[in-house]
Amino acid sequence: MEIRRLVLPGSGPAAPQDTAALCARLARLYDGGACAVVCDAAAVTAPGLADVELLARLRLAARGRPLRVIGAAPALRALLDLVGLVELLGEAEQREPPRGVQEGVEPDDLAV
Repeated sequence: MEIRRLVLPGSGPAAPQDTAALCARLARLYDGGACAVVCDAAAVTAPGLADVELLARLRLAARGRPLRVIGAAPALRALLDLVGLVELLGEAEQREPPRGVQEGVEPDDLAV
């Protein structure tokens, strides 16, 4: 079980050619036997929508295989939360219980 690391560039907003290259690299990592990939976003210090798009495209390129973002600055975390990609950080959304936790229903609860 091999977990590979993909480092995101931090020299300004992600350019379309960077996005295409990183998506291709991600596909090669999975094709090469990686069971999961961790994206290191520590270099992304002033995130914008281009960086969010990059991460969204990486998630699509992963095709359901495990992909997690580490080292995200608070601004990037906030953007990912805003657009609904907070699960890439390995955290539960605010309105959802953590994975593996089931809400109980009492027999006398009223139907909503």
